[in-house]
Amino acid sequence: MNCKICQNETSKIFDAIVLYKYEVSYFQCPKCGFAQTEKPYWLDEAYESSMNLSDTGVMFRSERMSKITTSLITLFFNSKGIFLDYAGGLGVFTRQMRDIGFNYYWQDPYTKNVLARGFEGDLNKKYELVTTFESFEHFEEPLDEVEKILKLTDTIILTTDLISKKAPKHENWWYYGSEHGQHIAFHSKDSFKVMATKFGLHYHNMMNVHILTRKKIGFIGTTFLKFKFAKHILYLGFFFINPFLKSKSIEDMNSFYSKK
Repeated sequence: MNCKICQNETSKIFDAIVLYKYEVSYFQCPKCGFAQTEKPYWLDEAYESSMNLSDTGVMFRSERMSKITTSLITLFFNSKGIFLDYAGGLGVFTRQMRDIGFNYYWQDPYTKNVLARGFEGDLNKKYELVTTFESFEHFEEPLDEVEKILKLTDTIILTTDLISKKAPKHENWWYYGSEHGQHIAFHSKDSFKVMATKFGLHYHNMMNVHILTRKKIGFIGTTFLKFKFAKHILYLGFFFINPFLKSKSIEDMNSFYSKK
């Protein structure tokens, strides 16, 4: 099996039981570190519900990333632009970002839009940036998905936990997620760098937060994003930025009344 990122030959690292019944082989690329399962024939069963029961961190993650993303947009991008949350789940993040004050929209072909109804994104538009959280580990063909997103934007902000160059044993890393069977792709810093090179992007990493962008952030911004605690500083920065932003909550409500 060849690596889906750099096309080098992979090595089998272990077999594991997926969905409590399927024996599945996992492979890792010795060159870029990307790890993947064998062809995931079990996905239809794994996605009987798109939101798996073990994802208890969805609200906590959305709350944290709304603050970090607010700081990133304010510091490095056009805050007056239009934004899209790709694979946006129930619409929690989109609604939070509109409540903060950004012109955010939602997209997800597999999950019902519950909280951001009326703000469905148009995949024929261009966006200032696209966020996509906890989705890259779900992509069966990662390069194809990145290519799709880059038709919408020049900047992708995403989250996914990184796998080490020597993959952890199955029992030692919860992120394999074999109990729900939806995690089939595991990225390393090097796999992101290879991907960035393929698409002519700059890559910035802050622990589990990743930025792929055609935009040059500049020396000071790049240096800051390399700082060990950059993600935490961006989170705290939200509380200084937020008072200067105008929430769209009332505006959005009034827009629905005006349509009646």
